Amino acid sequence: MDALYFSKNRLDALNVYAQEQLQCKHFAGVAWSVEHHGQSVAEGCLGFKDHALVHALKNDSIFRLYSMTKPIVSVRCLQLLEAGKLRLDDPISRWIPAFAEQRVLSASGTLEPLKRSITVEDLLMHRAGLSYDFLNQCPVAKLYREAQLATDGSRTLKQLTEVLAQLPLAFQPGQQWHYSYATDVLAHVIECVTDQSIADNLQQNLFDPLGMSETRFYVDDDKQHRVADMFGQRELGQEDATECDGNDLRAMDVEQSYPMSKQSGFARGGIGLFSTMSDYKLFMPVLVHGNSVQGEPLLSKMMLDMLWQNRLSVAQMPIAIGDKSFGGYGWGLTGRIMADTASAATVSAPGEGGWAGAASTYFWIDRANAVSGIVMAQYLGSAIPLGPAMQNLAYAAFCHSPANS
Repeated sequence: MDALYFSKNRLDALNVYAQEQLQCKHFAGVAWSVEHHGQSVAEGCLGFKDHALVHALKNDSIFRLYSMTKPIVSVRCLQLLEAGKLRLDDPISRWIPAFAEQRVLSASGTLEPLKRSITVEDLLMHRAGLSYDFLNQCPVAKLYREAQLATDGSRTLKQLTEVLAQLPLAFQPGQQWHYSYATDVLAHVIECVTDQSIADNLQQNLFDPLGMSETRFYVDDDKQHRVADMFGQRELGQEDATECDGNDLRAMDVEQSYPMSKQSGFARGGIGLFSTMSDYKLFMPVLVHGNSVQGEPLLSKMMLDMLWQNRLSVAQMPIAIGDKSFGGYGWGLTGRIMADTASAATVSAPGEGGWAGAASTYFWIDRANAVSGIVMAQYLGSAIPLGPAMQNLAYAAFCHSPANS
């Protein structure tokens, strides 16, 4: 059998690249980890966690995950599918009747009736017809901005879903892949199905079994000093309309849109979780083999096989967020999946997948090669593709053993 290994000399490029990003003031701090067969081959934590650039970023620093919340919520949904509590083809209006009355905003500005109901699968696949505030070429996004969906963190998940149900869809369900609030709606469906908050759902069924003691929708008062400060060039939900070649280390206060106190009651599905790098690494193996580190099964072999299938048609690929296309990537039940390496823009492997967060958090899993990686920073609206660049450098160190060349 052909032996593959990580070249230590080539892995040094990760550290060099991270140092360059800090020296150029593209990011305040960067942390990363790469594993092969569950063993660390490269890791680092450089730079600072605060606006003053005084306090070092540390291994126990806490990050706002933004959309890296989504895969966790999606896995909880898959557990309910396994338990027979949900089906992929269930119409979500079964639990949230207002979605049965939605209309679609056509290109001409008229409102058209739904051709079919939004399903659970549509939510998992971002094919529900929902949108996001920052998508500048989407007319529905303008309505989202007017409703302050992203900026108002005081809304409950139920209230957010109610507003979404009153606004028109951007397209007919199933028609295309369009990044959106779909996972927030999915989280509320989970609440309705279980009669339990999404926070309690995740705590009992994922965080406790996985030993994820630092992952929550809030940060305890005595741990808030460990939360990394936010930098960025646009607020969450702000229209992404300007072209930028680099990052400016502009301090940002995101407490209103992403509060950290338990008293705020903030909990969503598409964003909202806080975590450390080591804590998130306890979740990633669930997507590899379905088990906790202790061997407790959280997803079955059959469900794993299902979730790692690209479910997009050729016409719906590659996935794209606004003007940013992700060459070669399709989408499965929990995130992106490399379905066409001939179209890939960065170094990848067939079946590699994962997801990222708006503030420059990123992870990837490559089951075929037993490789995984995670990158953490806190920069909103980065013009630098930090995560994909680090993945690229990691794969550039993955080599054939000389004895087998």
